[in-house]
Amino acid sequence: MLYRFLLAVLLGTFLMGSTGCLIPMYSGDPGRRDKQLIYHSENLRLIHDEWERLWLLDQPSHMTPYRTHGGII
Repeated sequence: MLYRFLLAVLLGTFLMGSTGCLIPMYSGDPGRRDKQLIYHSENLRLIHDEWERLWLLDQPSHMTPYRTHGGII
């Protein structure tokens, strides 16, 4: 019983004492971290283009660029 209590306290202290994720996503080096953040944000901006390509929304329109009445002039 005491063993489980001590394990829970140590685990809770370890998890609560750290900030963020246990495994860092980005490098600790500021120069390298800047590059990683830029690449990550560029990938997030391209999600919209990928979504349009997936649903074939980027296909050209076959409609006329001007309105026609369909009758004989």
